[in-house]
Amino acid sequence: MFNAIEIEKIRSEFPILSALSGKRPLVYLDNAATAQKPQCVIDAVSRFYSGGNANIHRGLYRLSAEATAAFERARESVARFINAREPRECIFTRGATEAINLVAASWGMKYLREGDEILLTQMEHHADIVPWQLVAERTGAKIVAAPILPNGELDVPAWKNLLTERTRFVGISAMSNALGVVNPVKELVAAAHAVGALALVDGAQSAAHGITDVREIDCDFFVFSGHKVFGPTGIGVLYGRAEILNAMPPYQGGGDMIEKVDFSGTTFREIPERFEAGTPNICGAVALGVALDYFSPLRLAAAEHEAALLRYATEKLTAVPGLKIFGDTPNKASVISFQIEGIHPSDIGTMLDTYGIAVRVGHHCAMPLMKALGVTGTVRASFAFYNTFAEVDAFVDALLRIQKMF
Repeated sequence: MFNAIEIEKIRSEFPILSALSGKRPLVYLDNAATAQKPQCVIDAVSRFYSGGNANIHRGLYRLSAEATAAFERARESVARFINAREPRECIFTRGATEAINLVAASWGMKYLREGDEILLTQMEHHADIVPWQLVAERTGAKIVAAPILPNGELDVPAWKNLLTERTRFVGISAMSNALGVVNPVKELVAAAHAVGALALVDGAQSAAHGITDVREIDCDFFVFSGHKVFGPTGIGVLYGRAEILNAMPPYQGGGDMIEKVDFSGTTFREIPERFEAGTPNICGAVALGVALDYFSPLRLAAAEHEAALLRYATEKLTAVPGLKIFGDTPNKASVISFQIEGIHPSDIGTMLDTYGIAVRVGHHCAMPLMKALGVTGTVRASFAFYNTFAEVDAFVDALLRIQKMF
């Protein structure tokens, strides 16, 4: 938990938090969509392009060697952050979405057959549904979706009952991006392994809120996006067990992932290069490493602070007439998804913006979840460790004012 002085120091490290939205102070409550960046990350981007820019792995000159070293140090930072066994198990991608697509296109296309089952949940982000649909269409595999309970939690007994000898793969969100509900991923991964299935954990939301230890979870794959853990956009990570990744075919072909190219055939390198064809987002990876090194010492206190904000906001919102929270369970983190009776979510989001308050509205790339809840969309307020109780007060006060207009 942070005290007031610590919070002010943290906020001073994020330049955008002192900006105005119109004529009002910015209250940024859209952290589930993307988090803001500390000055050290902004500086890392500027520093790389102004004094360290070169392509990696192939240059024999000093600048290239330094860029290569910085890129690989970032991989080491990622490995520490998620407690991977070794850095080579961490593949740089454009984000969690590309990481899941990589697994689906590479592992899925090689190993799935007609009649095999892919077990997902109704709360999955579209990025953990659509790639598997594409693979299922091509392989004849079948997607099975486990239901949620009325409070937004996964129906774990029903999920376990859907595991059979036909289940070859399981995709699980560690934390719902739409509701903030946290899943018991360690328990689910163990159950998947018991029937011989591999398990991918979508950590896009959880990575900034404490669920990242891949060895503790014991998952086969773990994905997250840099921009949600205070790093740049356009960079993300696929973690996979080394023996599984090395048994998967390349996702893309090109430079740096090859051992030898000949028109008679090509041989490929082992991980991580096998899945990093072409020039990667070098600067993005370097800045992500800086972001993770910045955030890692703060993680425990950040989680405590966010939990206190969530409790405070949930209690304060009871004062808003007609407001209903979806995912109303103690088993959640950092997100409040709601509607106000008689007011469209888009109207709420637009009017909150006039008060300088940034939230997200819509289906949150979770249309099957919205359908299961019986709604088309919600308003979503999501917190990061730099948010304050005063910002929660401003948010609730604005909602009360908006509610009185209708």
